[in-house]
Amino acid sequence: MTETIVVLTEEPLNESDLQNLGWLAGEQTVAEQTTFRVLIPEDTKRNLLLDFLERLSMLEVGTAFRELAQGQPDPDEARHEAAEAKRLSLKLLEEGGFKATVDIVEDDGVSALVAYVGAHAADRAVVITRPHAISDTFHTDWANRAQEKLGIPVLHLYSGSGYIGDS
Repeated sequence: MTETIVVLTEEPLNESDLQNLGWLAGEQTVAEQTTFRVLIPEDTKRNLLLDFLERLSMLEVGTAFRELAQGQPDPDEARHEAAEAKRLSLKLLEEGGFKATVDIVEDDGVSALVAYVGAHAADRAVVITRPHAISDTFHTDWANRAQEKLGIPVLHLYSGSGYIGDS
């Protein structure tokens, strides 16, 4: 039986993320192989205040003030970054032998995830993010928001690690 796992990530997948996804898929034959559908938001609009507070909470003071001063990201640059994240993620997935697609979605990753799951058969969802102290603490992170809207399990993984978020 083929399983479909939808992955929402805020940055390119890395080796550790791939290892975690492989662990989720388990050992299967090619006919039973898990299909991964990876969604990467364009991120052309950001909550600058929340990003500022997140950076401060992680003691990234210089970065917090630089990003706040820069304001909203340039839409063309954000689209280029999303395209590069797609290219890198797809390359890594293919090299790892994963059966996967990678799509760039609109800014609101959670809405895109919910829409994708509503339109396609999906067995599970995985959200891969960097740690976000404020969003994670107050359960307003992508995984918690998605869990409230979806009728399937949502696993929250922190990028580049084996740590599981609280969703």
